Amino acid sequence: MSPSLNFSSPGAAVPVMHFGLMPSELNRFAERTQAATKIIVVDLGFLGDTVHLVPALWEIKNQYPKAALHVLASPLGGEVLKLVPCVDRVWAMPLGPPSPKWWEHWDLLRTLRRERFDVAFNFSGADRTVFVTRAIRARHSLGYQGARKHFWQLWLISDWIAQRPLPCPVYAGRREILKLCGFNLQPVRFDLAIPTKDLAWAEANVPAKAVHFSLSASTPLKEWPLRHWIELAKLWLRGNLQRTVIASGSTNPREQVRLKEFAAGVGDQRVQILPAGISIAKLAAALSRCEAHVGADSGVLHLAMALGIKTLAIFREYSGAQDWLPQGALHRHLSNPCPCANAKEQPCAPSQEARCLAEIEPARAANLLAKF
Repeated sequence: MSPSLNFSSPGAAVPVMHFGLMPSELNRFAERTQAATKIIVVDLGFLGDTVHLVPALWEIKNQYPKAALHVLASPLGGEVLKLVPCVDRVWAMPLGPPSPKWWEHWDLLRTLRRERFDVAFNFSGADRTVFVTRAIRARHSLGYQGARKHFWQLWLISDWIAQRPLPCPVYAGRREILKLCGFNLQPVRFDLAIPTKDLAWAEANVPAKAVHFSLSASTPLKEWPLRHWIELAKLWLRGNLQRTVIASGSTNPREQVRLKEFAAGVGDQRVQILPAGISIAKLAAALSRCEAHVGADSGVLHLAMALGIKTLAIFREYSGAQDWLPQGALHRHLSNPCPCANAKEQPCAPSQEARCLAEIEPARAANLLAKF
């Protein structure tokens, strides 16, 4: 039997804390909390992380149909969650870079504590989210042990699932965590609801059956070289006047420069650059007009997946990459082994171009795209 420790908090029952619950105890978590009327999920991820959270949110709503479901998210993640009908309220915690200390949001945490949540879920086990989950002080809290294990975690979340192999992609792993808690899982669903006004904007501004290119990622070393994107666009547009390409990026100046250079390099009026800084709802609406998405290892790839759009991902192979590759008949990818992706010193960093990605030829991508 795992060790236990009692603690109390104002206005809350006195829970028993467990680290690495026995299967019989873990399976009863859903049963023990079935009377919950207010639930919060703490997840401070950005675009891709939040998309992969959505199927788990539907499972929580199905398990507790009478409970109000809240999510504490990053501002960007909050934009995604506003498209998820099962979420009753989104709370945003502003993050960096650089990220502020967790206690710098004490006013927000104090407000959340006053909500008196019955259950809190934490799927990441990251230090910041663990402290935030504790500060909220739900009557029951469940966390999945992340990569870092600390003795003090025992005092912060009442029930823990020990780290173990989980199915991929990430959303499947989060559903598995709920299954371990005694949930009866339903078929996977994303069911993002795009507002009518954003769909109308996309209809007026995005050609039907376009192909969407997402050129950029969180770091240049995750990006296909710009010359390859230009060549792929030329190959795709060649010989068919009905084809169009739309491309998007964040407000990051580097990404905007890449988009301008891409459009100039292709030199075709059928290439359209979406406005910088459009909302996630507008981006989702634009993607819904497309027949396929071609993208780097970034959050937009996962948004396209959630919308049921065909995707072609261009990845370097690194530890954990399989967790983030869309799976199924609608999804394909090109990748190359990257011996230095997880290394502290990366030889490609000075050039800002990953050699492994540069070796993936545009013709290979064009051939795969033509087979959709």
